[in-house]
Amino acid sequence: MKRILIIEDDPYIAELQKDYFGLHDIEAEICHDGGEGLARALEGGFDLLILDLQLPGASGFDICKQVREKLDIPVLIVSAKNEEVDKIRGFGLGADDFVTKPFSPSELVARAKAHLARYERFAARDRGPKTREEPNADVIQVRELAIHKAAYRVFVHEREVALTAKEFEVLLFLAEHPNRVFSKEELFERIWGLESSGEIATVTVHISRIREKIEADPSNPQFIGTVWGAGYRFTV
Repeated sequence: MKRILIIEDDPYIAELQKDYFGLHDIEAEICHDGGEGLARALEGGFDLLILDLQLPGASGFDICKQVREKLDIPVLIVSAKNEEVDKIRGFGLGADDFVTKPFSPSELVARAKAHLARYERFAARDRGPKTREEPNADVIQVRELAIHKAAYRVFVHEREVALTAKEFEVLLFLAEHPNRVFSKEELFERIWGLESSGEIATVTVHISRIREKIEADPSNPQFIGTVWGAGYRFTV
């Protein structure tokens, strides 16, 4: 059974979330204080974190930052703060998703399960062979960039680049559809596996992070280009 930690100061919302996850055989533990929740999260043993932003003891942004620095688990922010700047800040600190209150409990569970599945695939890659040469790997090679699809590994000039699970999936999806333009909404729906509901700032943040890791000059990208007013395109 998967275990998640819910850091939420509203007892009603926290219990509602816990009940819905329980219906899907996911065990949830609740912390109402930010400082207590951060300490509990860092003890480990959880597969996913549900995080409010406005908390006593420690802000959700601080918790997200510290958890992301030390743990490799999905972090989902659930907050009444719905300004674009808050979403971009959350994604910039490493959040995997941002759900705005009021929310659908069923949708929250669906999003959480999708993130858990992706992290499981990424963890399976880490348990696999660590040699670069894998005879059965399906590799996309574009100039100095090599994407090892089966191994979830990326190389630039034969040096491995560390991508998160979601960063890898964004890059892989674009590379598998070269020279085609995808809007932010399309990328969100294709990669996050859910219909876009205004939470597409994460796409911009993930593209920016990928460019920083694979491009020689992120301000003048050669792989993932921006088509103004339309979206993004992987150029071969």
